[in-house]
Amino acid sequence: MNRLSLETSPYLLQHAHNPVDWYPWGQEALEKARIENKPILVSIGYSACHWCHVMERECFEKEDIAAVMNQYFICIKVDREERPDVDAVYMDAVQAMGVRGGWPLNVFLLPDAKPFYGVTYLPPQNWVQLLKSIDNAYQNHYDELAGSAEGFVKNMTQSEAEKYGLVPSNNPYTIDSVDLMFEQLKKNFDTVKGGMDRAPKFPMPSIYNFLLRYYDLTLNPEALAQIELTLNRIALGGIYDHVGGGWTRYSVDEDWFIPHFEKMLYDNAQLLSVYSEAYALTSKELYAQRLRQTINWLEKEMLSPEGSFYAALDADSEGVEGKFYIWTREELEITLGEDFAWFKKIYNISERGNWEHGYNHLHLTNYVEQTAKVLGINDDQFLTNYDRAIQKLLEKRADKIKPGLDDKILASWNGLLIKGLTDAYRALGDEAIRAMAITCGEFIFEKMTVNGQLKHSFKNDKATITAFLEDYAAVIEGYLGLYQITFNESWVVRAQQLTDYTISNFYDPTDGYFYFTDGEGESLVARKKELFDNVIPASNSIMATNLYTLGKILDQEEYTSISNKMLSQMDKILKTDVQWVTNWGALYCQRASPTAEIVIVGQNAEELRKDLDRFFIPNKIVLGTTTTSNLPLLQQKTDRNGQALIYVCFDKTCQLPVPSVEQALEQLVAI
Repeated sequence: MNRLSLETSPYLLQHAHNPVDWYPWGQEALEKARIENKPILVSIGYSACHWCHVMERECFEKEDIAAVMNQYFICIKVDREERPDVDAVYMDAVQAMGVRGGWPLNVFLLPDAKPFYGVTYLPPQNWVQLLKSIDNAYQNHYDELAGSAEGFVKNMTQSEAEKYGLVPSNNPYTIDSVDLMFEQLKKNFDTVKGGMDRAPKFPMPSIYNFLLRYYDLTLNPEALAQIELTLNRIALGGIYDHVGGGWTRYSVDEDWFIPHFEKMLYDNAQLLSVYSEAYALTSKELYAQRLRQTINWLEKEMLSPEGSFYAALDADSEGVEGKFYIWTREELEITLGEDFAWFKKIYNISERGNWEHGYNHLHLTNYVEQTAKVLGINDDQFLTNYDRAIQKLLEKRADKIKPGLDDKILASWNGLLIKGLTDAYRALGDEAIRAMAITCGEFIFEKMTVNGQLKHSFKNDKATITAFLEDYAAVIEGYLGLYQITFNESWVVRAQQLTDYTISNFYDPTDGYFYFTDGEGESLVARKKELFDNVIPASNSIMATNLYTLGKILDQEEYTSISNKMLSQMDKILKTDVQWVTNWGALYCQRASPTAEIVIVGQNAEELRKDLDRFFIPNKIVLGTTTTSNLPLLQQKTDRNGQALIYVCFDKTCQLPVPSVEQALEQLVAI
């Protein structure tokens, strides 16, 4: 047992029995490196990471390799999900070195924590050779390493505004500019298989978020076609768990077929939001099915007893990637019995396997009913038979050894999930979904908020680690979503408190963006700002959207002013390389047309809100009360003799109140 045995992170605990003399990130390891004048090896990963497991088995569990590591280096293990600040700093450095980023991320530092070299996965022989080469360079060419480290640190400490030429723009927000963004984005569409024209295929929710808002603005059929193609393939392909629900992280191929099998909370949280809006727009039953199935999976496998959600399920079980999810032909034949004859045709099951090593993975490219029709096996009982077959597989799979669960609770990912659940509730109207979202929000407020400040991680009944901007941004977004499905103003109060703290402790007025780390948090070799949207939107783009929404709700000019400055400085990138700033693009879409401020007042306000929420109206905020309210937009708004009224307003100017959703929709369309 090494020092990691005292940690709570499941990823660090996975390495607690390694012969490597691992330290967790902290002053003890950094001080030891300075005293002994040794270079530092920081190895970063996460519990569900397949290649992290491979490198551990091949290298970190081997006595002879561990002996080399222990002799030459102070070795530090980092859970990137617990310490995204450490990961971001050293990932940035490694990419500046010309190395493609990924995990495990292995970075070599001088004793002062400045990076001079980095790699991702390496097989054992190459790893040992690298360790010895770095020791030789450290002993005999220290000045060169120190010079390289200074250069990388200088690159990291350069301001984002300077690095990317970000300057405020006075250009108005126009639909012509949004058209330009779409035209650039579509150059990289895969118009056959969906998504973008590259492999591996990652779901990119912020791109779909932008496309949905772009379509709402322009009704451009190309945008809708790409949304539906992509969401259909993601819903039908192998990255979706056809048996148990929920999405895995990405497909290793261009066909959405074979994934790395880890299931991450953040992917599923965001995809709930995307599919909810897409269902509201298209009424496609496939999207509603995937929402219900994924929420059912979340409730069964990811929900903590307190009502928050765990971080991830591992890719591996029994030391084999994806073993929990894949099947031999014999397994399927025995499990399905009389249903196997038609099921094997639907899913292209064979003795050789449709994947590798004789295994089959469930994957479709078209709706299951359409697939059955093409194969001539669709009849009145088909969907009943299909549901029965899936249930048989689910029951059989319950006997398998499950993948490992990363049972830490992250504020940021739970914030994203609250938003996903609020969107799913709006689309489906299921009160159980709303209750789940509220319980999760209360957990964050009661268990992960200390003296008005968030904590990043919760495990073993204890909240730890000073929260990052991603936590504040996602939780504020979740709280604002909760207000708009409950009209409980405590959520607005809580969102405002966190926003004010963020402005005080993260905001940099010199360039108008927010640092990733709290001013009261640990200082690293660089203090970064996260501007570019990836599989998770940048914390700054989420924050800019929050400030715009909260500014509208509270009629607070300070918030909207900060949001405006942030977005205006992204103007150049939005118009030249939009695919990396699509969440900013989604906010731009909101600004390119008036945002509807919909106010519902009266005893049956909840009933009207629920009816209104079924419709696809992305550029809106919804406020309401059954009694009275202190919110500015609700002032002087009354019901009509006890009957609730809907006020459709734009920039605080309201049309005549109406008693029905149909009439309110007519007013919205007329603008």
